[in-house]
Amino acid sequence: MPIKDDNSPTVISAPTATKSRIGRSGVATIHDVAERAGVSIKTVSRVVNREPNVREEVARRVQQAVAELDYRPNFSARNLAGRKAYLIALTYDNPSASYLMGIQDGALRACKQLGYSVLLHPCAYDGDTLVDDLLALIRERRPAGLVLTPPLSDSSRLLDVLDSKEVDYVCIGSIDTQHRGPIVRADDQRGADEVTSYLLNLGHRRIAFIQGHPAHLAAQTRTEGFLQAHREQGLEPDPQLIVQGTFSFDSGMECARVLLTRRPLPTAIFAANDEMAAGVLHVAHDLGIQVPAQLSVVGFDDVPTARRVWPSLTTVRQPIKAMAEMAVEVLVNFIAERAHGKRQERRVEVMRTELIVRDSTAPPSQQNG
Repeated sequence: MPIKDDNSPTVISAPTATKSRIGRSGVATIHDVAERAGVSIKTVSRVVNREPNVREEVARRVQQAVAELDYRPNFSARNLAGRKAYLIALTYDNPSASYLMGIQDGALRACKQLGYSVLLHPCAYDGDTLVDDLLALIRERRPAGLVLTPPLSDSSRLLDVLDSKEVDYVCIGSIDTQHRGPIVRADDQRGADEVTSYLLNLGHRRIAFIQGHPAHLAAQTRTEGFLQAHREQGLEPDPQLIVQGTFSFDSGMECARVLLTRRPLPTAIFAANDEMAAGVLHVAHDLGIQVPAQLSVVGFDDVPTARRVWPSLTTVRQPIKAMAEMAVEVLVNFIAERAHGKRQERRVEVMRTELIVRDSTAPPSQQNG
């Protein structure tokens, strides 16, 4: 589900009201203006900053609300979260540099449009001090909220503490149903089902699968999509062709070396992200296995690596930057509900994936030629 254009008043917009409530400080905030005008806070920000691509009628409505509420952007923005800084912390521990760059680009873009600063904060997911580290960050920098990326967004022990401390956060890529924070994720299971079905429809039957990091819940849903595609065609994958990776290039290489010693050889390998798929291509080249003439290879994510390797990689595109943008918008709206004394609504946004067919796949008949 792509992020809608700013001209649409339905993007993360507060319910239209006949009379907006002014924040506790008595000074109108960007959220008051958005509520009065019936648009998103992102649209208000664009109008106030005189950015293009806002319909004239929408701009007039926002300008009228600004005038009626006597809104002062620079002053009121600092009062949005009370004593907290007008700052969002983006936390991460992920082996895929390309994935992280996409997340950072999307979050930075959304924060710039909404007037927030971004603090990038690396964490050690497996470390004993993960929770203490983030609590220290909150005490010292007082961010308005946290953007949690996988696998941090899947950590029940961390989310339990954040909930108990009433810290506002949004989870990217999580399938958690037990905690209060909103979620923005891709439809990983559908994407994995689609790319596996594509290979099956090409005629492949010995399809190997390299699983993602076990700490990532999204890795589990991609595995389920792989299995589901087989079930839908009345097939059962060979369990010897399912191996455990960690979403890193090196783990893709290690798994490929194992899989390419199996007899008979797999005719296709589906790696649960593009970094691992690139590792598979590297090993195939080393072993003199032609891709796709002898082996088809597919990945997941559609990071820039997928277009730069040779042959270019068939993969599943998840809208990484758009997910990060939406996560920031959802978080800012979540923060605003607290600031206005409203009940915070937990949202789960599931964004569609897209199969991208490139040069790394072919029917097995060609391979066995």
